[in-house]
Amino acid sequence: METDSLKLVRAKLRERMNALADDVATGAARDFADYRHLCGVIHGLALAEREVLDLLEIAEREDR
Repeated sequence: METDSLKLVRAKLRERMNALADDVATGAARDFADYRHLCGVIHGLALAEREVLDLLEIAEREDR
């Protein structure tokens, strides 16, 4: 398994998630629907990041 690629994907997911969280924290949402959308996207990115972390863990175990 190519762990460098997975690490890059994880970093990109985290970068995007942090940017959106900053937007939410600074009141960038135009209305409640936009706020809910941003929260949903952040949630989806967090789920994707968790999957990547699980794959990295599996790859690490296989390398031992």
